[in-house]
Amino acid sequence: MFMRMVYDENLAQAAYLIGCQKTGEAVIIDPERDVDRYIKLAAENELRIVATAETHIHADFVSGSRELAEEVGAHVFVSDEGDANWKYEWLDQKVGGGSYEHTLLYDGDSFHIGNIELKVIHTPGHTPEHIVFMITDHGSGATEPIAMASGDFVFVGDLGRPDLLESAAGISGMMDPSARTLYATTKKLDDIPDFVQIWPAHGAGSACGKALGAVPMSTVGYERRFNPALLAATSEQNFVDFILEGQPEPPMYFANMKRDNKIGPPVLGDLPRPVKMSGADLRALDAKRVALVDTRPWEAFRAGHVPGAMSFPLMTTFNTNVGSMVEDTDEIYLVIAPEHLEDAIRDLIRIGLDRIRGWVDASEIEQYSDSEHGLASIAQVDAAEAAGMIDAGEVQVLDVRRMTEFACGHLPGAINIAHTRLACRLDEIPENTRLLVNCHSGVRSAISAAYLQRRGFQVVNLEGGHLAWQQLSSRG
Repeated sequence: MFMRMVYDENLAQAAYLIGCQKTGEAVIIDPERDVDRYIKLAAENELRIVATAETHIHADFVSGSRELAEEVGAHVFVSDEGDANWKYEWLDQKVGGGSYEHTLLYDGDSFHIGNIELKVIHTPGHTPEHIVFMITDHGSGATEPIAMASGDFVFVGDLGRPDLLESAAGISGMMDPSARTLYATTKKLDDIPDFVQIWPAHGAGSACGKALGAVPMSTVGYERRFNPALLAATSEQNFVDFILEGQPEPPMYFANMKRDNKIGPPVLGDLPRPVKMSGADLRALDAKRVALVDTRPWEAFRAGHVPGAMSFPLMTTFNTNVGSMVEDTDEIYLVIAPEHLEDAIRDLIRIGLDRIRGWVDASEIEQYSDSEHGLASIAQVDAAEAAGMIDAGEVQVLDVRRMTEFACGHLPGAINIAHTRLACRLDEIPENTRLLVNCHSGVRSAISAAYLQRRGFQVVNLEGGHLAWQQLSSRG
C-alpha cells in the first residue's frame, strides 16, 4: 500500500493519497480544489487516481472531489447519512450534462481500491453526515485495519467541534444537540483496536477544533488515553460542557464553504490567470468597490497604500484573514511580489475566492501616485501613547482577539469582536469616534484597522498589541 499525506500549512488541512501498488489504482481522501498536485504525486509514484472520497461536507475549504471527477473521471464516494439539509446536490450535474460516477455511502458499507478496503463508519456530531474510513491493506495479507481516516471526528489531542452548524452555518439551536450526538459517537471508538492509526483531516492551527496537536498522526489507543475531549466524556453533560467551551470564532467564509461543497463548487479546470497591471493602472480601480488585497508587510502597507486597499500579509493565516473580510462575489486585485503570485492564487481558490482579475508587482506600487492620486497611511501608536489617549477619552478601544483571549485580560473599556467576525458585526462598532484597535501582538489588529478604515471608520493601531500594554503596565 502507498500512502502520502498532502498537507496545506495555511489551512492546516490534510488530504490522503492512498494507492494499491499492485493494481496502480489510488483514491484521494478529502482533496482540496487545486487537484493538479494530487495527480502529479500519483503519477510520480506510478499510480492513477480512480476515486475520490470525502468524510463530510467541509466548512473550511472548497472540496476538490468535483474537480477530480471532471479532470480524471474519478469515482466519487460520499456520505448519504445526513438529512435533507446535508445531501450532496452536485452528483448529477456533470459539466456538459449527465451524472458523475458516484456511490452514496452508509454505515457499514465498504469499497475497494485495488486490494485496499475502505470501510465506512457513520460518525455524526461535527456534522450529521460525517463518516470515517477504516483502511485495510488486504494486499499485504492484513485482516484488520491499519488506520482510520478520521476526517473531523478525531484529531490529535482533540475532536471536531460540534458547534459549527450554529456558529458558522447559522442553523439555530444545533450546538447543544450536536455536542450530545458527538458524545454518543465517541462510544464507537470502543470497538476499534488501540493499534489503529488515526489519519486526521486537520492539524494545529485549524479552526475546526480548539486544541489540535501539531503531531500529524496518532493512534486510537493513544487518543483514548490522552485526548482531553475523550477524557472529558465521563458523562454526557461533562462532555458537552467541555467540548463547547472556548471554541474559536469561525471565519466568515465557513458558511460559504458549507454551501458550495453541498451544492457543488464551480469547476475551475485550471488556476485563474489574472492580468498583469502596473501601479498606475490602479488609478482606474475603485478600491471601495473591488477588493484590493495588498500582501506587503504591514510597515510597508501602513507607510503607503492605495486608498481603500486591505492589508493581508503573506503568512499562514492569509486564507483565514482574507476569507473573513473579502466576499466571494468581490472582484479581487492583488498587490504582490511575482514569485508569490501562484501560491496566493491557490490559497484564495481553496476558500472559494475565484474572481481574481488582476495583479500589480508590489515593487511598482509607487507608480500609483501622481498630481491627483496619493498613497494613504494608517495611524499607529505605542502603548504609552495609547494609555494617554484612553485616559483623555479620545478613543474607543476595539479588541479583535478571540473571546477566550479577551476574557483573560484586556485594555480598559474595550469592546471585543474577533477579527474573523468583524465583517458581520460592523453595526456593533461605534461610529463617529476614533477606534484604538488592538490584538495580542499587533498583527490581527493591523489587518482589522485597514479593513475598518476602508469601511469608513477612524482607526489607530496599537503597535505591539496587548503584549506591549502588559509590558507598559509591569513597569508601573
